[in-house]
This record gives sequence, structure tokens and C-alpha cells, in this order.
Amino acid sequence: MAKIKDVAERAGVSVATVSRVLNGRSPVAETRERVLAAVEELGYRPNNVARALRTARTGTLGLVISDLTNPFFTELADAVEDAARGLGYSLIIGNAAERTAQQDDYIRTLLDRRIDGLLVSSAGTGSAMLREVVASGTPLVLLDRIVPGVDAPCVRADGAAALTDLAAHLAALGRRRPAVIVAPAGTPTGDERLELFRTALAAHGIALPDERVGSTPDLQPTGGRQVMRRLLDLPEPPDAVLATDNLMALGAMDELRARGLRVPDDMALVVYDDVPWFAHTDPPLTAIAQPTRELGRAALHTLLERIEGRAPGSVLLPARLVTRRSCGEPGTAREDTQEEEGSA
Repeated sequence: MAKIKDVAERAGVSVATVSRVLNGRSPVAETRERVLAAVEELGYRPNNVARALRTARTGTLGLVISDLTNPFFTELADAVEDAARGLGYSLIIGNAAERTAQQDDYIRTLLDRRIDGLLVSSAGTGSAMLREVVASGTPLVLLDRIVPGVDAPCVRADGAAALTDLAAHLAALGRRRPAVIVAPAGTPTGDERLELFRTALAAHGIALPDERVGSTPDLQPTGGRQVMRRLLDLPEPPDAVLATDNLMALGAMDELRARGLRVPDDMALVVYDDVPWFAHTDPPLTAIAQPTRELGRAALHTLLERIEGRAPGSVLLPARLVTRRSCGEPGTAREDTQEEEGSA
């Protein structure tokens, strides 16, 4: 069985350097890659029990994801796991399924396993359990969703620029009656996206009244379809809809299809969170793409900084607008807008 000194000799580094890499503390990427290659070649397996007794660390991290059925969070979890494994850490993943009680059960289990640190993409608006984690001294980093009252850095995407670009895109296409399908009321991420979009539309003289804002009971296709049904039944239905979550967008598409309405001829549709198949729908969906894998890597490194006793700040990475055909062809105005301009 290979020993740590064998890894050091194969990689051309000291035993101490190998130890630092396996504990996620090597600042030099080239050295880390050389050591991990030697570990793989020799089949080295560290004695985690002895290491835990010596360092008071287990080499294990926890990740609680709000909903693993959502493709965005699935990719996010995969990115975190890949980054953790590359630095010699094991990752235990729990799926909260958007249930606060289930989230708290996973957190308790992970703390009982003496994890070195915890990443949480919070279900709902969080819980008192997260404040208990902070009070316990366990390093905590929030992922994608801020939680009011929880003193921990958050790694998430900044959608301001993308939503500004979306407002300009819709205005250029003559879409003057936008609507939004948002997360349950009081969800910080959903509230933020709504206000950013409303502000961006106002810069083009486009209003977003409360009647064209629909809050779903959940973050599932059923909720998106329910809100789209209400929006279509308005005396003056919208001519464009932004669904602020990809699963809600699927439900919105189902309702449009059930009524025989076409995208983009009868309704422009935009989704927040791009996933691979949105480029292959008919028509391909315009989407706001978050830097998912970069978020996962940044969250992992922020957590390791906390484990090392440093105090990293929150991280914001920019989202971007991906324009496809679900809002109409660029450079073409809608007939109703042209008629309004002709009668002015």
C-alpha cells in the first residue's frame, strides 16, 4: 500500500506539501495537480481516521441543495463535488426538496458527522437551524440564495445587467405588456429579481403593475402553469412573460400549448436559468444564464477559506442574457406597437 512519502517522492515535493494539498491548503495549482496525479497513479488512500485525530478535521464537507430535481441545482452540486474531489475532500450531499424541515434534518445529520464545513442553498427563506450552525462555529457558506439574519458569506449570481439587457430586448421588439412569474412571496432571490426587472423596464417607459406579477405556491411546473393561467385570463393579457425559474417556465409553456397559443407569435417567453435543452425547444428559449459551474467552484473555495480561519466576503458573479427566438426576431416591432405609434 502506498504511503504519503511515496506520493511525495513521485510528485517531487515534500511530505508536508502533500499533506497541505490533501487538506485543501495548497495555493499553487500546478503543485496541487502534480500531487493529485501522483495520488491517482499510486492508488494512495489517506488514513482519514488518523488524520481526523491529528488535525481535528475529517476531510469531509456537507452540501445541502434546495432541490436536486431542478437542473440548475443539479449542475451546481456537480460543480461543487468536482471541485471538492479535486482538492482531496469528500462531499456529502443532501436534497432539501424545497422543504425547510427536510433541510434541517440534513444539516443536523451532517453536523453529527463532524464535517469540516457546510454549504447550503437554502430552502424557502431559511430557518433558525442556519443560525445555530453559525453559533456552533461550523464554517458556513450560503449558495445561490441569501438568508436574512444569517451571518455567513453568500456566493450567487448578479442578474442586474442581464435583466437590464432583457428589458432593452423586449422594448426593441415592441413588447409593452410584460409579466413575471416569481417564486413564493417573501423569497429574497425572487423578490430581488422582480425589483431589478421592474426598474429596468421603467427605464424604457414600460410599467409592470402588480396584476401582471404572479407568485407561485411552489417552484415547480404546476405553479408556473397556475400563474400563467391567471395571467392569460386578465382583461388585457401580457405580451411577454419572464419565468424566474426554469421549472416554472415549463409549466408556463404547458399552459400556452394547452390554449393553442404560440411562442413568440402570441406570447414572448423568457426563462431565468438556462439549461441545455432550452436551445432545442421550438422555438429556442431566450434565457438568463447563470455561471453555474463557476458558482460551485467559488463557493467551495470560499468555504475552504472559512475553514482555514479567514473571513472571505460574499461573491457575486454576473449572469448574462442569451437571446434566442422565443421573444421574436430582433429588429422587428409588433403590429400593435406600430399602430399606437401611427395614431399618436
